[in-house]
Amino acid sequence: MVQKRVPDWLNSPIWSSTPPPATPYDDDDDDDHLLDSSPSTSKSTTTSTTAAVRTEPPKVEIRDPVSNDSDDESPSAEDISRLAQLELELSRKVVNMGELRRVASQGIPSGAGIRSTVWKLLLGYLPMDRGLWLSELAKKRSQYKHFREELLMNPSEITRRLEKSSSFENEESKYVTRVLLSRSTITHGEHPLSLGKTSIWNLFFQDSEFIEQIDRDVKRTHPDLHFFSGESEFAKSNQEALKNILIVFAKLNPGIRYVQGMNEILAPLFYVFRNDPNEENAALAEADTFFCFVELLSGFRDLFCQQLDNSVVGIRSTISKLSRLLKEHDEELWRHLEVTTKVNPQFYSFRWITLLLTQEFDFADILVIWDALLSDPEGPQETLLRICCAMLILIRRRLLAGDFTSNLKLLQHYPSTNIRHLLYVGSKLRKQQPL
Repeated sequence: MVQKRVPDWLNSPIWSSTPPPATPYDDDDDDDHLLDSSPSTSKSTTTSTTAAVRTEPPKVEIRDPVSNDSDDESPSAEDISRLAQLELELSRKVVNMGELRRVASQGIPSGAGIRSTVWKLLLGYLPMDRGLWLSELAKKRSQYKHFREELLMNPSEITRRLEKSSSFENEESKYVTRVLLSRSTITHGEHPLSLGKTSIWNLFFQDSEFIEQIDRDVKRTHPDLHFFSGESEFAKSNQEALKNILIVFAKLNPGIRYVQGMNEILAPLFYVFRNDPNEENAALAEADTFFCFVELLSGFRDLFCQQLDNSVVGIRSTISKLSRLLKEHDEELWRHLEVTTKVNPQFYSFRWITLLLTQEFDFADILVIWDALLSDPEGPQETLLRICCAMLILIRRRLLAGDFTSNLKLLQHYPSTNIRHLLYVGSKLRKQQPL
């Protein structure tokens, strides 16, 4: 059998050359910024998108530095051009989503101050009509506030409210009610020792196990970033927000509840929205993040359902798609990995896919990768698989020279790479026909 040769475009010296040094991530120029408000927004009635980006930044501790050795570098001509295109699209009365996706997929320039707005549009949280933004945000934020009040309340508080409510039901008996012991008004289902299925206390204790798991995982989220970890009040408030979102999600989705790793998927979204220079948007980032998290996870929820692991939509089927994609575009590498050295794709790609590459790259690079993931009109999964395949292709020479042990170590600890190169190869795989 004749093996498929390697595509000519992969033999270009650009892929084997040493990547240029990564651009330092200047936190003060972080690009997670303003939801460009409509003219009716207070304090910004005459402020354009560009002007809003240049407003005085928040306090330093909000801008957790992803890189401490950042130097101010002038944006490239390509970044300036892309920024102008994005700002043009965001300024339209009705955003052209096709054009916004096309430009954003190439990466949103650092310091642009528009990633927050673009991601909310790409995830469908904001409507294309700018005139509807404020009303839609108010509605969703009010809805999340209701979720929090209903799902995060301690049973003791619920009982107190029920008692308070019952004391006003019958105005004529208010003096009698006042002299009764409070426990006399507690029904069986409201008693802490009740084992009833509808008991608020029984449900509370049942939830405690996954809540404790969420708490442990949130505290381990990006320990290298002061934004997420440390003893500062700001870091603790961010951890509390992540915890609240995951608990609300788990209670609203009992079929999935919480699966370890969801905190890692949540982190980039919250980081982007919490770093919005608009104080109102930043203060309400928890609500915005919740709905965007739900939308993002809707395309991957089957991967977190253990009962579907062996189905056509489960994680094993998704890993098989990656294997087939590699075989189509680089059969020599596929054969060496899976036949010769017997490196099962599950050994490395399970984490790549389920955590959306959040553990494989620096945080600043993760945001750029997510620009591409969220821009795919077909959903992020197809782009994710192409990027995973590109990751294999970019280190093919090292993999072809390695054995099982060295290859597995390399793939589980992916080396530093040029993200622009990686995304370019991934986009080529969309267009490239199998040879």
